[in-house]
Amino acid sequence: MKREIKFLCSLFIFVILISIMGCKNSNIFLPVNITPQPISLEERGGYYEITPASIVFVQPGSEAVERIALMFVEQFATVSGNRLEMVEIENRRKDQGIIFELLPGADSLDEEGYLLKVKHRKVELSAHRAAGLFRGLQTLFQLLPPDIYSDNVVENIEWKIPRVNIYDKPRYKWRGMHLDVSRHFFPKEFIKRYIDLIAMHKMNVFHWHLTDDNGWRIEIDKYPKLTEVAAWRVDREDEPWNERTPPQPGEKATYGGFYTKSDIREIMQYAADRHITVLPEIEMPGHTSEVLAAYPELSCTGGSFYVQPGGYWPNVDIFCAGNEKTFEFLQNVLDEVIELFPSEYIHIGGDEATKDRWKNCPKCQKRIKDEVLANEHELQSWFVKRMEKYLNTKGKKLIGWDEILEGGLAPEATVMSWRGFDGGIQAAREGHDVVMSPGSHCYFDHYQANPDFELKAIGGFTTLKKVYAFDPTPPVLNEHEAKHILGGQGNVWTEYIPTPAHAEYMSTPRITALAEVLWSPKEKIVWDDFRIRLESQFDRFDKMGVNYSEGSYSVDFRTDLDTYKNQFEVAFQTEQLNPEIHFTLDGTIPTSTSPVYTKPLVISKTTTIRAAIFSGTVINETFSEKIIVFHKALDVSVSYKNKPSYKYSGQGKKTLVDGLKGRTNHRDGLWQGFNGDDVEIIIDLGKTKEISKVTGSFFQRERSWIFLPVVLEVSLSTDGKIFSEPAVTKNSIDPKTEGAFTQEIAVEFPDLKARFIKVKAQNQGVCPEWHRGAGDKAWLFVDEVMVE
Repeated sequence: MKREIKFLCSLFIFVILISIMGCKNSNIFLPVNITPQPISLEERGGYYEITPASIVFVQPGSEAVERIALMFVEQFATVSGNRLEMVEIENRRKDQGIIFELLPGADSLDEEGYLLKVKHRKVELSAHRAAGLFRGLQTLFQLLPPDIYSDNVVENIEWKIPRVNIYDKPRYKWRGMHLDVSRHFFPKEFIKRYIDLIAMHKMNVFHWHLTDDNGWRIEIDKYPKLTEVAAWRVDREDEPWNERTPPQPGEKATYGGFYTKSDIREIMQYAADRHITVLPEIEMPGHTSEVLAAYPELSCTGGSFYVQPGGYWPNVDIFCAGNEKTFEFLQNVLDEVIELFPSEYIHIGGDEATKDRWKNCPKCQKRIKDEVLANEHELQSWFVKRMEKYLNTKGKKLIGWDEILEGGLAPEATVMSWRGFDGGIQAAREGHDVVMSPGSHCYFDHYQANPDFELKAIGGFTTLKKVYAFDPTPPVLNEHEAKHILGGQGNVWTEYIPTPAHAEYMSTPRITALAEVLWSPKEKIVWDDFRIRLESQFDRFDKMGVNYSEGSYSVDFRTDLDTYKNQFEVAFQTEQLNPEIHFTLDGTIPTSTSPVYTKPLVISKTTTIRAAIFSGTVINETFSEKIIVFHKALDVSVSYKNKPSYKYSGQGKKTLVDGLKGRTNHRDGLWQGFNGDDVEIIIDLGKTKEISKVTGSFFQRERSWIFLPVVLEVSLSTDGKIFSEPAVTKNSIDPKTEGAFTQEIAVEFPDLKARFIKVKAQNQGVCPEWHRGAGDKAWLFVDEVMVE
């Protein structure tokens, strides 16, 4: 009996073990963190494991497919030490191996879509086109451990791929990254690495800014001085960018460099293998003083010129539009550029061309007269249209920055909108294709975290979260107009970015956020989910040795006013994942012993909130601050005589009575800006109240053309029709005061009763004579009008 029981127990255990062994793979769910987020992802449990015996099968007769499969084989060999066998697909056994193939009938995948099916015994990666297969390869890499991105053999790694079914294709056809190599020259090895970053993010355009005032970077056989003279400047790297001294007589230009045609062909092949289009930019008619240093006869004045060692503004020395030699030069240059770059488009710049020289140039004025043009803006339009016609004869399309809209757009031109969204909206409504690249979201030369703790940047503040909030298609466009939005692009201008490591830091991980909003369906754009997946991307960057930013450590505050209870609910938000946040409510600096944030706060009186992220006892960067002000005009109605600029409209009509003070950053969404106009509003308190003081909160940053008001005037009324004589307070702060700062200006009364309050803050009107923007409209910024 005991033997029978022992046998039955053994049999039972054996059956259980067999069951466990049979199902353990299916019950294991490996982490899946793909960026950009695919359209459809089905996790099925279990995995396929790559072993030295795994075979890679490729579609016969397709060099493109073989090349993509070979990239996989070579990278796996690099990290595992095992080179997988690669054979044609016709020789494969059923239901095993890693398969790369094109599906001729899969039109729904478009040019860049793919299907990826991972089963227990095989992996199937298929696409309609080779570009889609390559994009799918990036997903396959992301399904593997991060070590797949290493550049040497990694020991003791199980190369498991989670069982998934993925269907994917991009939302936008243009998903680009730009790099300025004029301000600082970068070696071709880094250009390839930059292309690798673009490729791993499933982006498809590398915009190569090859020429500008600070250096010409492309070899042109017909014009050797472009690389002998225009590619080099005197070394002033020890001086601030905008304060660099010009060359001394006889001083040799030693800083710079250029790409030979051989270099460019090598880079072009490298990009083509990764299905990246390289868009060359050859600047015209402005940003061309480096050309004039080599060929001064192409200018309006004849020279002399030098390659600019630093900042050059305004951009007055530009190509002479009345000189036929200018167009002969440009056409010859473009001929050689076109031979090197097979891209559909050629970028001609077209931005920031100051036209003072044209106004005083007899040849340019004759051109205006001969062509029956109204002014210099139309002359630039004529210039661009002429170049477009030439490019069209070569089978190319012209693209330029949104200034090419001025004076009338060339018939088939595409606009790259950088000065906000407006240029792109205008172009789309006129039937032109558009690439959205607004400085507000897509300029990666801006700071991405607190400037006090960051590498040097040109200014601005474009956080990872702000990039992720970018939507290339403005909601004001109708369905037909929206079809002209090709996509978007991130730009890396390098005035303050002298090294490859610095360029990487400014690009990553903002490129990751941009890649997702350009690739993934709109409904998949969810910040909290993206932030979790970003940790896996950081792991991949670590294996690649990428110098990336960890993002901003600032704490943002989301405020909701409950008008019934007259209190704010304040929630803390940050770019960091699961941070430890300490805070204070009395304006003191938080420490590691201050209260820990666990849930939204309720604020019912004027309060200065300060909060910071801590690692143990150490504060990360510095604290963030939110000032909430309770006053008698909180959330009441406001009417405007002059509307604020659409660029700086704050949160709408109640911005000035929302109880929220702005920071020393006029772009934080809490300020309203008035360009050349006075602030003139009427506040309706809803009922008559006693008034003793009215205070306006203003901002000054004279280097940005922003000044405090000249005076603040306040009038009171009980009926909204008849107002008292205004009480006036003059501003006592010198407009020459440097820096960015806020300033309150108050008007006091003996206790008076009123329902309506008229507030007028007088704008400077124009910048003073001493100012570098003398005569330009002055800005006036206000964030709150407080009534006591």
